[in-house]
Amino acid sequence: MIKVYPKFEEDLLIRLFHKGVKAQWSAEDVAWDDPLLLTAEQSRALARMLTPVYLGEQSAMIGASVALPQMAMAGETTAQIYLSSFLMDEARHFEVLTRLYQRLGTDPLTIREMPEMLRYHNRLRKGDRVDWVWGILISDIFAKNFYQIYAKTQPQALFGKLSGRILRDESRHQAFAEHYLKTQIPVLPKERRAVLMDMKDDLMFIMDSMYSRLDQDAATVGMDGRLFLDELRAEIEHKARRIGIDDEPRYPDGVKRLVQGFGSDVRQQAHDLGSKFQALKSSKCDSCFVALLCKSPLFRRAQCV
Repeated sequence: MIKVYPKFEEDLLIRLFHKGVKAQWSAEDVAWDDPLLLTAEQSRALARMLTPVYLGEQSAMIGASVALPQMAMAGETTAQIYLSSFLMDEARHFEVLTRLYQRLGTDPLTIREMPEMLRYHNRLRKGDRVDWVWGILISDIFAKNFYQIYAKTQPQALFGKLSGRILRDESRHQAFAEHYLKTQIPVLPKERRAVLMDMKDDLMFIMDSMYSRLDQDAATVGMDGRLFLDELRAEIEHKARRIGIDDEPRYPDGVKRLVQGFGSDVRQQAHDLGSKFQALKSSKCDSCFVALLCKSPLFRRAQCV
């Protein structure tokens, strides 16, 4: 596991590590007296909506400590080096968000109030280092999209400025995850890639469930929760195709949402229908696919749920 003077080439992960070293900051660098620019009601809503992101920062910090020795055992030296800076980033985010909650004067949601958070954390811990990096990429996209809202709309407010700082760290995390997965995915069998796609579906289903509890809070801070999740799903689907996890036929997003949370047998039926959809002439409209769906066991089973 431990190597004396390991040989490694300077690659993207080393360059990301160097960028991370040069870009370090801490809670002491934050101007905590900056205005919140939120009403008391909006502060409570933000605290509730921030809870899944806050959990994600903690999960990433804990998960990295598990993945690092796995990378060491696999001889992935540059990944180990980068992940050390990743741990520092996540610890910093955890600290500053904890202090933000103190400034907001309220607490995050508890597991009792949102039990899906525990399911999400446990799902990230299943599998090996490849599963973890894929889960981290999904979580980082979620966090990035959330932080971007406030970095753009409230650049002078405390959370807007914090979001801008955190986004710079998140950009390195996403670059790491994409690069790592692009080196690992090509050697995985199709069945293993299918497991990663199932993991994506599971995490998205849990996210949908979490945010169904936060609709009112999203409205309070002027956020369209449904649009946020739809755009998030589209970006994650794009990443899955770009890094080579998803090479299956595509079918309409509305049908894809229908099968979220169903078992693998139902998803296989959706896959088969997707193949039929791909075979249709380009002049056919989506209603032709819907006609196929209505005749399928998938549709009949969905009606029974």
